[in-house]
Amino acid sequence: MTEPEPKRDPEDRTETDLMDPDEPPSCSSLTTNQLQQNLRAVKKRERPVRLLFEIPTTRIIKDVLTEYVVYEVVVMRSGSFDSRRSSVERRYSDFSRFHHKLLKEFNEELEDVVLPRKLLSGNFCPELISERRLGLQHYLAQLYAVRCIRHSPRFPEFFTEPEQKRAHGLLRGGQFQLAVDQLQTVLEVQEKLLPWQNPTLIVPTLSALAVCYRDLEEPEQAFAAAQRALPPTRRYGLKRYRASLLDLLVDLGYQLGRPVAQLQEELTVLRDAERGEVSSCSLKELVVHEFT
Repeated sequence: MTEPEPKRDPEDRTETDLMDPDEPPSCSSLTTNQLQQNLRAVKKRERPVRLLFEIPTTRIIKDVLTEYVVYEVVVMRSGSFDSRRSSVERRYSDFSRFHHKLLKEFNEELEDVVLPRKLLSGNFCPELISERRLGLQHYLAQLYAVRCIRHSPRFPEFFTEPEQKRAHGLLRGGQFQLAVDQLQTVLEVQEKLLPWQNPTLIVPTLSALAVCYRDLEEPEQAFAAAQRALPPTRRYGLKRYRASLLDLLVDLGYQLGRPVAQLQEELTVLRDAERGEVSSCSLKELVVHEFT
C-alpha cells in the first residue's frame, strides 16, 4: 500500500501550492517584457501562506446593567488569492477565557505569549482602548506563531464557537435565514483556518447550512452544502454524519432530478456494514443537538 504523503504545514506552502495546476506552460516565444512579467507573477505566488489578524475597530456596548468594549477581529490569509476579510466581534473576557483554556494544554509553549493585562479602571478611555486593541492584535499574531497552537482545535473555537452556538439556537427556533447568516460567517472564517486544521472542521457548519437551506425550500443550496460536507466524512470516518448526509443527498437528488444511484448504493453498503453502529437519525436531528 502506498504510504500517504506527510501533511505539510501551510507555513511551508506557497500560493503556487494552492493554485490550479492546469496552468498553461511558458512559451519560448515570449518577449523580454512578458518574461519579466511572468517572473514577477511567479515570485508573487511563491510567498508563504500565513494567517493575518487585525483589530481595526472597537465599539462600546451599553446594556441596562453593564457596559463593555467589543473588538472587531478580522481574519485574512496572506496573498492575492484571498482578498476577503472575515470578521467576528469579541470582548476582552473572551480573550481571557481563551487564554486560560490554552494555558491548561500549552503552558510551556505559551511562556513568552502574554495576554494584555486586565484594566481595573479607565476601561472606556479612548487611548487605553486603542492600546489594548493593538495589544490584542499582537497577542493573536503571537499565538499563531506557535505551531502547536495554530494546529490545535482550540484555535478555531475562539473565532467561531459563539457564532456556532448562536446559529444553532436560531436553527432550533426555526429562524433559518438568520441561522444561515451566522453560519456563513462561521464558514468563511473556518475556510481561512482550514489549512492548519483537520478537514472535518467545516462538516458541522456545512451540515447545518444544508438543513437550513432545505427548510428554506432552497434544495440546490442544500444539496451543494451537503455534497461539499460528504468527502471529509468518508475520508475521516465520521459515520454519524456520513449516513445522514447521504440520506439527505439521496432525497434532494430525487427532488432535483440528479443521479442518485451511487449515493443510494453507498448508503445501503454503509448501513449493512455498520449495522447497529450507524445512526439512523436524520441530518436535522443530528444538527439540532450540536452546540447546545
